[in-house]
Amino acid sequence: KGFFTKEIEAALLDGGIDLAVHSHKDLPTESPAGLSIAAVPERASARECLLIAPEAHDPAAPGFPLREGTVVATGSARRRCQLLARRPDLDCEDLRGNVPTRIGKLAGTHPAPRPLGAIVLAEAALLRLEIDPSPLIAHLMPPEDFVPAPAQGALALQTRLADATGDGALATALAQVHVTEVARRVAAERLVLAGLEGGCSLPLGAYAEAQPTGLKLVAVFGDADGSLRRSEVVGSDPATVAAQVLEELRA
Repeated sequence: KGFFTKEIEAALLDGGIDLAVHSHKDLPTESPAGLSIAAVPERASARECLLIAPEAHDPAAPGFPLREGTVVATGSARRRCQLLARRPDLDCEDLRGNVPTRIGKLAGTHPAPRPLGAIVLAEAALLRLEIDPSPLIAHLMPPEDFVPAPAQGALALQTRLADATGDGALATALAQVHVTEVARRVAAERLVLAGLEGGCSLPLGAYAEAQPTGLKLVAVFGDADGSLRRSEVVGSDPATVAAQVLEELRA
């Protein structure tokens, strides 16, 4: 928990910086004392992208357009569970490194323990880094189908609590970029994460979208035996849908 954020949060608390921009999914569900998530801007894509080497691509294959026995690399237990739940024939390999390094391992320009056929990345990472992965094949997966990490694609603008709630220029600027509906959706997803007392390594996916009657929240959770539990709830507010999803996932 907090692996990617501790140093930045320490700089906020020490007064070295006034504002931090985080990938929301990297933040622990509990903010350190004295800090606040002051704004959640418009969300980028929450979709997962399966990047496929041309020789491993099979558009007619079931579940995912991958040839039987394809080696798929990911460092995420959540992604691994969802891949194997539909395609137990796939061979999952661990994957580490930043986004360009991961793509390089698939493309063969960076060393990898063995040749890879595909990797899984957040589409938002490709968009924000302006990476064109061709000639690799990008297969985008709907978030209700292949469920992303809680808050995937969303940003969190964090500052000191006093600066977030005061009348200064920073608070005014943050209010202008805050999107309430995105914050509600992200809150529902992160409430499930908090309820399971997990960090980014938990095999949990959660995705909320707006409905005429409130929110629809879809979540999946991987068990130690490799099975996958799924819950889908529609309710009036983040706390309600999160509580119902947690009840179903724990059943």
